[in-house]
Amino acid sequence: MDKIVIYGGKKLKGEVIVSGSKNSALPILFATLLTDDPATIKNIPSLADIETTVAFLNFIGKKTVKEGNTVKAYSSDKYKHIAPYDLVRKMRASVLIMGPLLARLKKVNVSLPGGCAIGARPVDMHLDAFKKLGAEIAVEGGYVKTFAGNGLKGAQISFRFPSVGATENILLAAVLAKGKTTITNASCEPEIEDLAEVLNKMGAKVTGAGTKKIAIDGVDKLHGFTHEIIPDRIEAATYVIAAAITKGEIIIKKVIPQHLKSVNDNLKKCGLYIKETKDTIFVKWIKSLKPQNVKTEVYPGFPTDVQAQWMALMCLLNGKSCVEENVFENRFLHVAELQRFGADIAIDGKTANIKGVKKFSGAPVMVSDLRAGAALVLAGLAANGKTTVSRIYHLDRGYDMLEKKFKKLGADIRRIRN
Repeated sequence: MDKIVIYGGKKLKGEVIVSGSKNSALPILFATLLTDDPATIKNIPSLADIETTVAFLNFIGKKTVKEGNTVKAYSSDKYKHIAPYDLVRKMRASVLIMGPLLARLKKVNVSLPGGCAIGARPVDMHLDAFKKLGAEIAVEGGYVKTFAGNGLKGAQISFRFPSVGATENILLAAVLAKGKTTITNASCEPEIEDLAEVLNKMGAKVTGAGTKKIAIDGVDKLHGFTHEIIPDRIEAATYVIAAAITKGEIIIKKVIPQHLKSVNDNLKKCGLYIKETKDTIFVKWIKSLKPQNVKTEVYPGFPTDVQAQWMALMCLLNGKSCVEENVFENRFLHVAELQRFGADIAIDGKTANIKGVKKFSGAPVMVSDLRAGAALVLAGLAANGKTTVSRIYHLDRGYDMLEKKFKKLGADIRRIRN
């Protein structure tokens, strides 16, 4: 397996362009199953999860062509209604195949999903909502079998937790259901707004996306679309923290600063200089930063997907801080690896208590999940000496040209292919 080798201690400086959002691209790619008309999706990042999704669509029966950062999808004579384990196990977002196929085919069998090992992330909310839309559900042989012989019908759906995936899946199903569907306690993430914009371009009637209450008036048919994916706010936040942890100076381009408000506001409290324009963020380390406590929350709160990167930074600031994880129950797997650099972290339930150390020393470390991998790379960039990061296939799932972008910023980083 490939590895990343870093010789740390260099202040990063320069410009970096943020790629399109993976978490926006995936549901929008699955949305192409809702129509037989051509669709063009621009600003698609080059990631393993994107390749998996395109392969998935081709397997189901959609005809797709990827040209650089654009994916074009075309009609197919017939869709398969079975999503096998060999495809689903590679990516948890594969569960999003259920909504559009259930709406189009009235049945779908999906293997129970895989993905990063950061918690159970059950699909029960998806299934309960599908039942309210009129579907019958059975779990047999590791597959979720969903059937709606009479078609889907609009319903009142209330989530116990504002799940991004469940909100997306029900949106993808309800747009072709008969009648009106209302989702309360919906996810408010920018990626939900991006998906809703695409669905409305297709002829759907979705209102309230980006708030906790979304209304969908079902339509009989949807048509093709052209759309450009929003920038990846988590990638952007990673580069903002990279400037802080290396005491550097970075201009982050093609970004929507408002999507990073919680992260940037907390970094400003630490003392980091951040200047924002319409689509850029300028970050400069000027003075020693002060630690800050954070609690992960659903959007617009502090994102769980930045928790690991934030922790890497806090480990190198003078003083004490704590990070409380409120979204996933098993998202401190990176702590043991950060300790290999010399971090002083103690876990107490869902809280990580951190005492800042003066420096990190490079070490061999192993990636447990996507964002943990980003934290280890950041730690390696700040550490003295050599760091070797293994199991980087997790990083390839969510960071487009990671080592190339860091190298352009002045990092001594390279990929070793085995």
